[in-house]
Amino acid sequence: MQMSYERRGYGGGGNRFGPKPVEEGKEYDVDIKEISRRGEGIARVEGLVVFIPNTKPGDHVKIKITRVAPRFASGEVVQ
Repeated sequence: MQMSYERRGYGGGGNRFGPKPVEEGKEYDVDIKEISRRGEGIARVEGLVVFIPNTKPGDHVKIKITRVAPRFASGEVVQ
């Protein structure tokens, strides 16, 4: 029996660091699902991890992306 593994999350296929589902400066509505080791809220946009300070699991917030890195993004809550 042969097993196959599928890569999930953004980018799909073999292009691990291809186009991101978020853009710096744009706003998104997200749900905070987890907390990071540094105490930041974690949301996901099409599988891409986004770190948002001053949030906690259960929060539904509008964020503005402040940084896009190869494997994650950072954002801030917009009032």
